[in-house]
Amino acid sequence: MISLSPVQSLLACCLVLVIGRVLTTNIGILRRYSIPDPIVGGLLFAILAYALANWGGVSVSLETSIRPTLLLLFFGCIGLTANLKLLAKGGPRLIAFLLALIPFLILQNAVGLGMAWLLDMHPLMGLLGGTITLVGGHGTGAAYATRFADFNNIQDVMALAMTSATLGLVLGGVVGGPVAEWLMRRHKLAGSLDPRADTGNKVPDLAEPTEPATAGSFIVSMTAAFVCLVVGGYLAMLVEGAPVSLPNFLWCLATGVLIRNGGARLGLKLDDRATEIIGTIALSLFLGMTMMTLDLSSVARLAGPLALMLIVQTLFCALYAAWVVFRLLKRDYEAAIMSAAFCGFGLGATATAIANMQALTRRHGPAPEAFIVVPVTGAFLVDILNVIVLTSLISLPFVGGM
Repeated sequence: MISLSPVQSLLACCLVLVIGRVLTTNIGILRRYSIPDPIVGGLLFAILAYALANWGGVSVSLETSIRPTLLLLFFGCIGLTANLKLLAKGGPRLIAFLLALIPFLILQNAVGLGMAWLLDMHPLMGLLGGTITLVGGHGTGAAYATRFADFNNIQDVMALAMTSATLGLVLGGVVGGPVAEWLMRRHKLAGSLDPRADTGNKVPDLAEPTEPATAGSFIVSMTAAFVCLVVGGYLAMLVEGAPVSLPNFLWCLATGVLIRNGGARLGLKLDDRATEIIGTIALSLFLGMTMMTLDLSSVARLAGPLALMLIVQTLFCALYAAWVVFRLLKRDYEAAIMSAAFCGFGLGATATAIANMQALTRRHGPAPEAFIVVPVTGAFLVDILNVIVLTSLISLPFVGGM
C-alpha cells in the first residue's frame, strides 16, 4: 500500500486539478458542456487507483482529514462575498427557486420509492436513493443509514448510502453543465463574455476595484475566512442538541454574511476577488479529494439496482431543471446558470452546484444573482425542508413506520 502524507495528498490533488483543467480546456466535449475540472481529474485518478489496486496489487491511500475544513472554508468565503443588496434584487428569484425546490423534494423521493417497489427493495432503500443521499449528501446519508441499520436491520446500508451520495456528486457535476448549455442554445441566451451577447442578455458585472488584489488583501480575506470557521464551529456546537439538525457550514456561511455586510460600518473592507480566489481553491481541493477517494470497487459491487435508480433520478432531475426550474426563473441567462446549479445540489451537494456555476460563468460571464440565491437556498433552506419531507415520509406505515 502507498500511503500519502497530508502534504503529498495535497500535492496529488493539485496535480489532479491541473490535469482536469488541461483536459477540460483541450477536449471539445468537456469544454462544450462545462464539466468542472475536479470532477474530470478526480474521476481519472479514481479509475487509475482502481486499476492499480486490482491489476497491479498496489493500493493508494490519501490523507483527507483536511477535507471538511476545506468545505467550511469555502462556505465562509461564500458568506464573505454575499452582498445582501444583491439578494434584495434577487428576492423574486429566491422565492421562485424555493417554489421549484419544495415539490422536487417530494417528487425525488416518490421516484426513489417507485424504483424500490419496481426492483422489489425495501421502501427505505428508495429514500436512500432519493433526497437522503442526493440532496442531503454524505452527512445526511450516514445519519439515516445508521438509523436504518439499527431499527430495520438493512444489510450494507452504510456502503449503499455512501456510494449513492458519492455518485450523486459525480452525476450532479456531469449533467449540470450540459443542461445549462442546452438551455442557452435553445433560447439564444448569452453571458457578458460570450461573443454573441447583446444588451438584452448581458448580466451587469459587479463593481470591481480598479487596483489589483494584493498580498495584504489576501491576508485580510484569509483572516476573515478563518474567523468564519472558528465562530461558525462554536455556533454549531451551541445548537448541537437542537430538535432540527443544521449543517455546520450553515453557521460558517452566516458568519461570513454578517462580517461582509456588517463589517463595512466598522470600516472593514474586504476584496471580493481575493476572497473568491480563496473560496474557489478550497472548493476545488474539496471536490478533487472527494472524487479521488471514490471507491470504484464498492461501486461495482453495489451496481445494478442502485445504478438503475440513480440513472432514473439523474434523468428526472435534468428534465425538472430544464422544464420547471428554468421556466420559473424568468427563462434568462441567470435562470440557465441556476438550472445547472439545481442539478448540482439536486443530485450532489451545494458545493457541486457552485462548481457547476463557476465552470459556466468562467466561459460565459458572471451571474451575480445566482451566486447569492443558490448558496442561500443550499445552506439555509434545503436541509431544513429535506428534514421535514423525510420525517413525514418515514412516518408513513408503508415506508418505515418509525
